[in-house]
Amino acid sequence: MRAPIRMPGHWFDELAAGGGSVDAIGFLAKGERSRRLLLIGELLSRLEERPTLLGPADLGAVWRTVEQAEARKPGCAEELLLSPQVGSWLAHTLRRLHGSAVGPPLWVDAGHLAAVALVAALRAGTAADLVVPAREGAVSLPTLGLAQLPGTPLPGFQPVRARVREGELLLAPTVRGTGAIALTVRPLTAPQSAVWWPTHRLSIRPGGPEVALDDTDPYRDLDRPIPPRRLTVRELGAWQRLFTEAAALLDSGPTSVPGSGSGSGSGSGAGADATPDSGSTGPGTLRPEEVRRIVPWPGRLPNGPVEGLSASTADAFGSMVVAEPPNGAALAETMVHEFQHSKLGALLHLFAMLDDDRTEEHYAPWRPDPRHLPGLLHGAYAFVGVAGFWRDRIGDRAADPLDLAPFRFALRRIQTRTVLRTLATRATLTGPGRRLVAGLTRTVDGWLREPVDGRAVARARAAAAGHRAEWRLRHLRCADEERAGLAAALRSGTPLPPARPPRLVPAAERTHWQDVRGALYLRPDLAPDLAPDLAPVSVPSGARAPSGARAPSDVRAPSGVRAPSGVRQGAEPCRADVLLVHGEAASAREAYRQRWSDAPGDPHVLAGWLQAHTALHPGHRRLLARPERFAAAVAGEGPEVWERAAHLLARPVPLA
Repeated sequence: MRAPIRMPGHWFDELAAGGGSVDAIGFLAKGERSRRLLLIGELLSRLEERPTLLGPADLGAVWRTVEQAEARKPGCAEELLLSPQVGSWLAHTLRRLHGSAVGPPLWVDAGHLAAVALVAALRAGTAADLVVPAREGAVSLPTLGLAQLPGTPLPGFQPVRARVREGELLLAPTVRGTGAIALTVRPLTAPQSAVWWPTHRLSIRPGGPEVALDDTDPYRDLDRPIPPRRLTVRELGAWQRLFTEAAALLDSGPTSVPGSGSGSGSGSGAGADATPDSGSTGPGTLRPEEVRRIVPWPGRLPNGPVEGLSASTADAFGSMVVAEPPNGAALAETMVHEFQHSKLGALLHLFAMLDDDRTEEHYAPWRPDPRHLPGLLHGAYAFVGVAGFWRDRIGDRAADPLDLAPFRFALRRIQTRTVLRTLATRATLTGPGRRLVAGLTRTVDGWLREPVDGRAVARARAAAAGHRAEWRLRHLRCADEERAGLAAALRSGTPLPPARPPRLVPAAERTHWQDVRGALYLRPDLAPDLAPDLAPVSVPSGARAPSGARAPSDVRAPSGVRAPSGVRQGAEPCRADVLLVHGEAASAREAYRQRWSDAPGDPHVLAGWLQAHTALHPGHRRLLARPERFAAAVAGEGPEVWERAAHLLARPVPLA
């Protein structure tokens, strides 16, 4: 019986601060190893009980191949088992066996174990004679690439005979007369050809480690199998250029720290700053080689952002699905963001952090939709990393030519602190969960004490307040009695009703939205008279997000969930938005009034008007705390009553 693994407390605290030393992250990998061994054991037990699940493959022959490879080259099979490719396949196949996932015929998913065994034999230089599944005549070899039988493609899912001798692989159809031709290839050394697509490798630095760029593995999406989509020469070149820029940026470490006046960093919070050579990383830093795989996602999300889409799964530690970013800094930020999710996913495999009732009712400042508590925890952990990344870029005009790092850092520290407060007060945390949230809170509270350019802070506060106000207008409603009382107070002068907890708008009544106003804070070059030309980029038909992709509607504009059917097409900012972002509050307020006639009932317009009004009347800022009360009071009325309603509702009101 294996002894339980125990994490030293100081490593947990490093991770709880949002960072983590090489040793701490190595311990997470050790935990993932234990988990993978348990999962492969469960799969083998299921296949022993029901050998027909493998179709024509023989479990005994498959596992003997793995054992022989491990005996010849110790660690070979285990390294393969820990790869993202095997992790994703293994978790998906177990979900298939449990009935909680869908896919091809079950023997294809289960039979992929034989392809794993083939790769072990190829890497160890041992022999193998197995039957593997082919998809449209193509056989996937996890971590190595994709082999395509020449001739007429085999239709659908077909078994293929595989023979390995001294690093050479022979694939042949099991049925004669199909038109498919046998293929011989040496996967470890063969260059790309029409019949062999090796897994791309991204070089971190000359002669150094590499990261897989995987466009062929059927399990590279977050759950369901998908077909290969080979990158073009141009796309591959772009990815290598972007990755080289991102890796150099991450390797260089922090450039400066707010208030320090130097690039060495003196930060606040646990594990605040470190250089790559120190053996320790603070929040927002990442050794590029800790990323195991990048999966390029080529499409765009209907009704979603056109760049910045990224996603990851706890089944594949160190792997991430990423849409091609605009520059190396954006890729570096995304790598940090997604690796934070990998770290927390691995921690959650070791420790229960909170009780989860899966109720989606909580506000996440980087999302358009209500979230459950585990989602809040994941978001807080990821965006502590993002905040730290931009904190380290302040003053680095090579990485940040528009000098937006102060704004990005200021925004993320505000937003993350909001979510940490929710977790501390609303979640039922376990002991490790309290320790994690406390560690993240210490980091962010330290950052909130750091001086940042005042204009950037003001813009960050405005962006955060605008997102929150619009989110509440879209997702929260006052109870009927309170709504009636608010309307009566405005029309008849009766006393204001006490504030009661709002109710959540049913999911069926929600519409997808994007924080297009918040995105303007990243456009310092935009003049108000250009606003009418801000049209959204068209979305190709059939574009699909990675299964489970995150898509927060935030100023970073990364991501969004697959848009629900029936949502309106991508919104665009209006002139009033640009005026507001430029600080022209009076003009913006009037522009929102005029906009109402074109878009009556639009929460975006109402939230913008409230933001402009409170900028002119700072004493009315309480309106932004409960904008749904304002919406209830003016429901059915025109904008001519808005200012009177604002003065009325800005008064202190007791809670019910």
